[in-house]
Amino acid sequence: MPGRATPGPGERTTGSVATFDEERGLGTVVTDDGRFLPFHCTAIADGSRTIAVGTRVAFGVVAGHLGKWEATGLAPCVA
Repeated sequence: MPGRATPGPGERTTGSVATFDEERGLGTVVTDDGRFLPFHCTAIADGSRTIAVGTRVAFGVVAGHLGKWEATGLAPCVA
């Protein structure tokens, strides 16, 4: 979205898992500032390849396939 900065390499941001299709291994997170970013189950940091919708997460943002931004290193936020 215009006017919204994307975190640079190595920076982490927070948000919530908005969708996750366990069969396909694909999901999206919504950042705290409202951006939706896709992720693949291999981007879940604990290696479980599954995560519940609504989980608060911290993650990095990288240029993915075709240069689109993706979430990576998803880890649940500790309360």
